[in-house]
Amino acid sequence: MHNLKFFSGENVPLEMHKVRMVQKINLLPIEKRLQSISEAGFNTFLLKNLDIFLDMLTDSGVNAMSEMQYAAMLQADDSYAGSETYYRLEKVLADIFGMKYFLPAHQGRACEHIFSQVMVKPGTHALTNYHFTTTKAHIARMGGIVEEIILDEAFNIQSSHPFKGDIDINKLNEAIKKHGKDKICFVRIEAGTNLIGGQPVSMKNMREVSRICRKENIKLIFDASLLTDNLYFNKIREPEFKDTDIKNITREIGSLMDMIYFSSRKLGAARGGGILTSDEDLFIKMRELVPLFEGFLTYGGMSVREMEAMAVGLQESLDMDVISQTPIFVEALCNELVERGIPVVTPPGGLGCHLDAKQFCDHLPQTDYPSGALATAIFIASGIRGMERGTISEARNDDGSEHLANMELVRLAFPKRVFTLSQVKYVVDRVTWLYKHRSLIGGLEFVEEPKVLRFFLGRLKPKGDWPQNLVKQFRKDFGDSL
Repeated sequence: MHNLKFFSGENVPLEMHKVRMVQKINLLPIEKRLQSISEAGFNTFLLKNLDIFLDMLTDSGVNAMSEMQYAAMLQADDSYAGSETYYRLEKVLADIFGMKYFLPAHQGRACEHIFSQVMVKPGTHALTNYHFTTTKAHIARMGGIVEEIILDEAFNIQSSHPFKGDIDINKLNEAIKKHGKDKICFVRIEAGTNLIGGQPVSMKNMREVSRICRKENIKLIFDASLLTDNLYFNKIREPEFKDTDIKNITREIGSLMDMIYFSSRKLGAARGGGILTSDEDLFIKMRELVPLFEGFLTYGGMSVREMEAMAVGLQESLDMDVISQTPIFVEALCNELVERGIPVVTPPGGLGCHLDAKQFCDHLPQTDYPSGALATAIFIASGIRGMERGTISEARNDDGSEHLANMELVRLAFPKRVFTLSQVKYVVDRVTWLYKHRSLIGGLEFVEEPKVLRFFLGRLKPKGDWPQNLVKQFRKDFGDSL
């Protein structure tokens, strides 16, 4: 969808927008890139934006907004309480999801904080298709236990399964039988499962999980942060929805869930977040915490200007021309890399192209953090900032040993409507060069390791002088080129 087929037979992703404002970016010499990543403790999160050429770390808060979003910001009602901006946003969300109550929060992890405080008790189990880093941390902080019940197929890097984010129904039933429904604080479905390659969840699976949860009287929560990509895949991979209006799909999702939460840094292309529910008792319990931790009930820690932009962005998320953009460019990049024999997660998902660092750096053990090492090497070779999604993104076990990740990935994210096709081709070229010289990539080790969410602030160092050897090989092959 929205691909051009050239006379040569090549499928090319087609941008359904035009550029009306630009921002200068910098492509520093490779020696300077090595210096920058060294100063950042070999953690791409700690790089300075001015040192980055293509920022593919995340789509969170860095999506391009539309002219209608910017225009909407001018009508913001900047009131502490009772702002009309809030009521406009509340109306849009009710129209999209059909849920009665809305609680604003400054971003997705703030939502997780609030519902975890209310719903998670020590020793209870949160069943989920796959965890997300901040979600797991909030649940663990309240004494809960995260249990993943995703399909086994999700861990097959090369696969043709269209919905690798689905919950395994047998695992769900077994977990309920094993723990008892009273020991399950909730079941959580994450749209576009972030840590396993942006893989979507089918409506068929959501319906069956909802049926079981309602039968057992277990709350069902939906993380809609990556909903737009998931909606695209529901449309093109589930024949039932081929001709279905997107709003009808979102309405059905709302009817299946007890609660929906989201980060609008992803969904809505603004900055903020929120919780939706039609459960009055749950709403009242969570409502008390919003003024305590976020702000008053009609702004919840958000700028009203961002709330106006969010309302428009959410409405634009019902437009197939808008939501198709990330998946088709992810697919284009993945297909180009696959043709060159470079290991990526397939089928292509949403959010970004995910390189398989286990195969890319098959000479490195997981304890050498191959995902972090590959993200470092990509930045040195290209100025592209990707994100480690592997063992560094996990927390250590209680005994201090490493909790090895199921998958070692490097995410090259596609913020919505940001990159051009020529920049995608640059990514292909530099990743291809690096793959040819992958034996040069060495391991990393921590020199500063926070106890919680260490991938954000941790600092590492290389084992040996492999970054310098990578620079030498680059100069040998490219001469004075950047």
